[in-house]
Amino acid sequence: MKEDNIAAPPKVDLKPLPSNLKYAFLGDDNTYPVIVSSSLSSSQLDKLLCVLRKYRSILAYSIDDIKRISPSFCTHRILLNDEHASSIEHQRRLNPNMKEVVQKEVMKLLKAGIIYPITDSPWVSPVQVVPKKGGMTVIKNDKGELISTRPVTGWRMCIDYRKLNLATRKDHFPLPFIDQMLERLAKHTYFCYLDGYSGFLQIPIHPNDQEKTTFTCPYGTFAYRRMPFGLCNAPATFQRCMMAIFSNFIEKSMEVFMDDFSVHGSDFDECLANLSLILHRCQKVHLVLNWEKCHFMVTEGVVLGHIVSGRGIKVDRAKIAVIEGLPPPTNVKGVRSFLGHASFYRRFIKDFSNITRPLTELLAKDTPFAFNDSCLDAFERLKKELTSAPIIQPPDWSLPFELMCDASDYAIGAVFGQKKDGKVHAIHYASKTLDPAQLNYSTTEKELLAVVYAIEKFRTYLVGSKVIVYSDHAALRYLMSKKDAKPRLIRWILLLQEFDLEIKDKPGSENSVADHLSRLELGSSPSTPPINDSLLGNQLLSVSSTGSPCYADFVNYLACGIIPHDLSSHQRKKFLHDETKSILTHCHTLPCGGHVGTGKTVAKVLHSGFFWPTLFHDAESFIKKCDRCQRTGNISRPHEMPLNYILEVELFDVWGIDFMGPFPSSFSNRYILVAVDYVSKWVEAIASPTNDACVVSKFLKRQIFPRFGVPRILISDGGSHFIESKFESLLKKYGVQHRVSLAYHPQMSGQVEISNRELKTILEKTVASSRKDWSIKRRIEPRLKPQLELLLIGSYTAKRVTYRSNSNTALFGRSRL
Repeated sequence: MKEDNIAAPPKVDLKPLPSNLKYAFLGDDNTYPVIVSSSLSSSQLDKLLCVLRKYRSILAYSIDDIKRISPSFCTHRILLNDEHASSIEHQRRLNPNMKEVVQKEVMKLLKAGIIYPITDSPWVSPVQVVPKKGGMTVIKNDKGELISTRPVTGWRMCIDYRKLNLATRKDHFPLPFIDQMLERLAKHTYFCYLDGYSGFLQIPIHPNDQEKTTFTCPYGTFAYRRMPFGLCNAPATFQRCMMAIFSNFIEKSMEVFMDDFSVHGSDFDECLANLSLILHRCQKVHLVLNWEKCHFMVTEGVVLGHIVSGRGIKVDRAKIAVIEGLPPPTNVKGVRSFLGHASFYRRFIKDFSNITRPLTELLAKDTPFAFNDSCLDAFERLKKELTSAPIIQPPDWSLPFELMCDASDYAIGAVFGQKKDGKVHAIHYASKTLDPAQLNYSTTEKELLAVVYAIEKFRTYLVGSKVIVYSDHAALRYLMSKKDAKPRLIRWILLLQEFDLEIKDKPGSENSVADHLSRLELGSSPSTPPINDSLLGNQLLSVSSTGSPCYADFVNYLACGIIPHDLSSHQRKKFLHDETKSILTHCHTLPCGGHVGTGKTVAKVLHSGFFWPTLFHDAESFIKKCDRCQRTGNISRPHEMPLNYILEVELFDVWGIDFMGPFPSSFSNRYILVAVDYVSKWVEAIASPTNDACVVSKFLKRQIFPRFGVPRILISDGGSHFIESKFESLLKKYGVQHRVSLAYHPQMSGQVEISNRELKTILEKTVASSRKDWSIKRRIEPRLKPQLELLLIGSYTAKRVTYRSNSNTALFGRSRL
């Protein structure tokens, strides 16, 4: 084999390795070290070293070994927005120690040909020296308290490209999903973990964009030939480059996440063959690997903070050891930091939301920080759960998936897994704390919400696959086929229709994995003797109220129909169930009822002080049997149009006015003049033989101004009776602003149009068949019903959607019924 043209072997420091790894050497006299698995046999090691010696040129031992990736695969572009001007910043002051760090870094990059001097550039960014911190450790402070910190191990030179990044058009190339990548890796037995040597510095920058990377330091101005750290689009460019290089290997024989490459195989020979192909591709494009971060032919390794092996995925014990040594947080920032670290492994922790609930409550806005015993228990329990987290299995797409869902009073949880060889293997744990609105859900709604949450959480796994859902709530199976459930439940059921679901009942005692969610242990309660509900002689006897328990009155009423004598008139209304029909007749059929719909009829009953458990059902049945409603009622849509805000918000400041008619003559009256207050929806109306300006002026001066005050705005259509000079002079005299709606645009006076429709509907349902009694007044015909006056009462007492009350209650605090 032809040797590389290198003058002398590199000098490297061999650090101690864990027991599952060891050093092997590609050259003579223990030169060119590599890290391999310590469990390899001698024959396997010889095969591996043979392949690695063949591609030794792509293993870098220093920055001088870096080669430029072929521009045919990738170049980095810095495309700017047109509206941003260039920026030239001055160098920043550095102390002698920091200047030494900068000098060494500049000389190293110049020697490697990565940067070059430049004298003129429209973009100049300053150099910044930042501390290079190690991993999180726990130490004692001056007071002897344990604190978590990251010690400084050195200094690093970086460039402040913030102004350049602000002007750069962003590249949105996606990164792979970590959980999916880990699941694909966990199906294999052997792994080779590769890492690029200063991967960003191996990608060339387009010649037209190199001057934009110029930085200034005490030793001059320099620009990069290769892609530096700090550019906003550098990660997207690197991922795109790796995808282009390994496009035919990704998800088949390797996984790529930035500069971390994971080659896998089901056995040693397959993994070695895949490794040979990957190294050959790296050599072809001049991609150089970091020998110290490459581990060959291992059976498990750390990938993106997780330990992956043929057995599954588990947490990184090194990271957990740091979290385990953390002291309790002393402020909100410490709680947020701890939960952030722990949340990285929440898929491994059952009931994560339930465990962390006391801690997350401390993060609420305007909540005083009080780290009490419950918070300390949650803190210690979460650390214990992290140290004992189970091994998660990757999904097997040939088997059906299983979901175990459960809900408690304030959280929902789910366990996603599969059954193999008669055992259920967990794939993912998920939990969620209920928000204030969801806390009010019924038990059935919470159980179905848990199923919906689990389905949406694991949607990418479940689409097109068989799913078995286990729940300890037997009503869910019936609910899936029920047609008249609540709208919320119907909406959730429709979301589940696209999945191949099979819901099975599993009592909470058997569904222990999911049922463990937020279940409170109750103390042992004393045994109570069984209730003897048998009565002598099958007779119901009245209980004496003297010395009897508090429920005696209820027993007497249910058993014998006896109403207590000390009840108030309001309380007595709750017992008179035999009068429900007359109550509904009064609130619906009479002119003051107005033949309104179910909701408004129920509201009138409640405002009148009556209630019984089946009120809504009885009102709906009563209205369905109402002859007038069935004959003259119109099928109308609910309030779907948005409401327009008005600027005048005081009572009786804005009135709408309009004429209705002509109607069949009733005591010489053919028109109804209607006025409605836009805020309270209060309606005033009079019957009139004509519809001229005189009637309007007289109505305003007698009915509106004296009783409700002079309004600020009066809204009407463009009818001749509203635009005559006599009417306009009246409004001008009182200082009323007149607004006229556009022709063929009734929305401008929509409130009065709605009131007209309501009054007309009530008239149609309440007048006699001759339709000539609608304008009767009590002082003219005392023997007849004053229809127009009564229908106004019906309008006043009808519930309004906008403020969930009726006009009379809004103005006077009580209903008139």
